[in-house]
Amino acid sequence: MAKLYIVGTPIGNLQDITLRALDVLRNADVIACEDTRHSLPLLNRYDVHAKLISYHKFNEAECSERIIDTVNAGQNVALITDAGMPSISDPGAELISRCRKLGVDIELIPGPTAVASAITLSGIKANGFVFLGFLPDKNSEKKNILSKASVSGLPIVIYVAPHDLTKTAATLLDILGDRTVHVVRELTKVHESVTTCTLSNFNCEERGEIVMIIENSSCENPLNALSVKEHITHYISLGMDKKESVKQVAKDRGIPKNEVYQQALDV
Repeated sequence: MAKLYIVGTPIGNLQDITLRALDVLRNADVIACEDTRHSLPLLNRYDVHAKLISYHKFNEAECSERIIDTVNAGQNVALITDAGMPSISDPGAELISRCRKLGVDIELIPGPTAVASAITLSGIKANGFVFLGFLPDKNSEKKNILSKASVSGLPIVIYVAPHDLTKTAATLLDILGDRTVHVVRELTKVHESVTTCTLSNFNCEERGEIVMIIENSSCENPLNALSVKEHITHYISLGMDKKESVKQVAKDRGIPKNEVYQQALDV
């Protein structure tokens, strides 16, 4: 019986392909690629010659139906993306969901993912993390999703396009307050690197594939043991005006300024 195979591919170094992934790709009738041109170097290197079709975010609905029809007609289809696992900040979720609803057989062939690899390489100590993928373009949506993520008290992991790196760091500083950040670049490639700095003193190279890991706010500041209102009052007693106090409390606690401002209304 034919299946849809979800196949993880290398995130950089082409030698990171698994033996099982190669076996599936070599025996697939059709391979659905995010970008066929990007996938060809990998497929050519390992002597894979299946028929290629393009499956990306702009044709997901139409192409999902085509892939399902292909599997139902008795042909095995392998789904890959440019790098890593399908559906993790890449196309694939819509197809997989439709296949499940229609009872199409699915088999997973796992591979590397940038988010897990970056967490490991950064060396942060955490019992979990919040993964947001690429942030939305609209500032209001960015603030909304980051504010919700900050409440978890866990590190936040995002993907960033190189030309957006410095601008994104400034946005994070404004919404989350100052935090330690790890910028992981070019995973498994020749120029792989990890740069650790703070959002307020951010200076990282805007090149390559980038994962940012924003650490949770520190609870070492004794003022954070106070209520938010008491925290604001403390800074006012030191001569700060209310606006300055709100900004400093948000920075101390690593929470959005608008959350502190609501508490400041009663001070």
